[in-house]
Amino acid sequence: MIRWLCAALRVRGRADLLLVLLFAAGFAALPVFALLPSLWGFAAASAVSYVADEALHVRAPHFVRRLAALQLDRTLRFAFRTLMLLALAQRLDAPDRVLVAGLAVFGAHFALVMLYSAVHHAIRRRRLLPVAVRNLDMSGAGIPAAPPAYLYRRFLRKLLHLDLPAHAGLVAALAAGSWYPAVVGYALTAGLAVAAVLALLVQFRRARRMPGRDGVIAEVNRQLAGYRPEVALYFSFAAVSRDFMYQVNMWIETLESLDRRPVIILREQASFRYLSRTRLPVICVPRADDLAELELPEVRVVLYPGNAGKNVHMLRVAEAKHVFIGHGDSDKLASSNRVSKVYDEIWVAGRAGRDRYQRVRHAISDEAIVEVGRPQLSSIRLHADHVPGPLPVVLYAPTWEGWSDDDCHTSLIPMGVRLVEKLLAEGVRVLYKPHPLTGRRSAEAAAADRAVRELLAAAEAPAPLSSVEPRLAEIRARLDELAGREKGDPAEQTRLARPADRGDADEWHALVAEWHRIFRAGRAAVRHHVIEGQLPTLYECFDQADMLISDVSSVVADFVASLKPYVLTNAHGLSDEEFRAAYTTAGGAYLVDRECARLPEILRSVREPRHDPMAEHRRALKEYVLGPDHPTSMERFNAAVNSLACEGQLAESSRAR
Repeated sequence: MIRWLCAALRVRGRADLLLVLLFAAGFAALPVFALLPSLWGFAAASAVSYVADEALHVRAPHFVRRLAALQLDRTLRFAFRTLMLLALAQRLDAPDRVLVAGLAVFGAHFALVMLYSAVHHAIRRRRLLPVAVRNLDMSGAGIPAAPPAYLYRRFLRKLLHLDLPAHAGLVAALAAGSWYPAVVGYALTAGLAVAAVLALLVQFRRARRMPGRDGVIAEVNRQLAGYRPEVALYFSFAAVSRDFMYQVNMWIETLESLDRRPVIILREQASFRYLSRTRLPVICVPRADDLAELELPEVRVVLYPGNAGKNVHMLRVAEAKHVFIGHGDSDKLASSNRVSKVYDEIWVAGRAGRDRYQRVRHAISDEAIVEVGRPQLSSIRLHADHVPGPLPVVLYAPTWEGWSDDDCHTSLIPMGVRLVEKLLAEGVRVLYKPHPLTGRRSAEAAAADRAVRELLAAAEAPAPLSSVEPRLAEIRARLDELAGREKGDPAEQTRLARPADRGDADEWHALVAEWHRIFRAGRAAVRHHVIEGQLPTLYECFDQADMLISDVSSVVADFVASLKPYVLTNAHGLSDEEFRAAYTTAGGAYLVDRECARLPEILRSVREPRHDPMAEHRRALKEYVLGPDHPTSMERFNAAVNSLACEGQLAESSRAR
């Protein structure tokens, strides 16, 4: 029942469910206490509604968005509470002048909130730039500073809470029988609301000095002419969020290691919010006609980590060679898509990637496929260098449910709960890292994810992190600062953009390493853990794990680099022979079906390393999937970029003649 309620209300656990019940009880009690009337009952219900409403915005944003979809948004909730307060005052025989003044003040407050919202919207529209930039000197563009955060960010929450003085004053007046507290509260609410609107109007005057489209693009082109980029990474996704930006972030360090000068081109403004730290110039151009105005005469290679409709806006650039690099090799259909025919070349990790495209051999020529390895995997610790702990550590990293049932490879729905129950019964330590998109399409996947989390939480009470959490939060804040996420809106980030300090990269890596070290020490007493967010990283989880259990996904192909034992879930009951024939990465894997009957025997490969019959298969599979160790992946990737760039330059020279 509780699990069903959590799913229906879009909350994660019992604590959030209790918060929703308090929220509902607080608002439901307001009209009851107003009509009885009960002053102190109303005051208590009002306080509960304020606190629960604010807490839900932090802990259960999905529930809050569902309320807004039902037209029960925050403004309506505040108006309802105010109306009930006036009804209470009338039932307690407050003088007419107090009621009329209250109605006037509360009405004026909501009118000022509407005016403030309109001015805020006007400022936001004026601050929209055709091109947003990082790591290029845009001081010459003449972009005015953003309004202060206390006026600009989360403004509605702050403005609506300005009714607190008036509410508190009227309640105090009703309790004391003196109307002076009400007058003071009314004055404070009205005065603060008027002051806020006047302060924002001053910011609106400044926003009117924003430079025009042509001026901004001209300044960007001047900076690009000085930098002279030769390689571009181009990314677009219709619904950009933190869940998708890993497709870009995984390539940043590789781009920074190239011989040639790279630039990153993004098409959605939200991308800036989730882009990782980089010293490379980053240009965000939402509109196709603005993209066409950018001058990139020396760009000869364009790299695409994903297939998106807006890719056509860059593919039309005939002077460049266009390459699909993807965001991980896997046995999913996305890793051998016919759409890839639009690119000049397709770069894959190893021979396995080339062979996958034989599925669509009538669309993709073998000459268009280049094996470049996976440069991102160079930091992964090898099995031979791994020092096991007192308990076997199993990383369960299921994929998500996909965009359709035809491409649904997740084990969470058919067997995730049973698998975790079996792991707990085997006495191993479980690290659970679900795909960030889990539950995005399927309610069944979301329910299974919650059930797994509850199993792990019930298996062992979390150890307190109070002693290390402040330092972890401090490190995360500094990482956000280094990544440029704390510099306001895209216009403010562009205004402050300067060429990156190369020393920032050293600080970034040192802070990430320190975060992981502190986190491991703080969680040493905890057996099981749910991994969420960007930290700890996936590759850090690889290093900590003795074994991976996963589904058909690029996570498996990456884990192969470690040569550690891994397990693939065979959730659809194929025979071992059929499964291994269908999925390349199964060649070095142990297989487990829905019943998980083989799991105890499989875990022997961790508990008794000599009993690991798949070890030789993993060594052979590593080269097949990821390519040879020498030359390194970075060397091969860099050579491929250089070769294609030279080819593009020769083709351009031929056209010029």
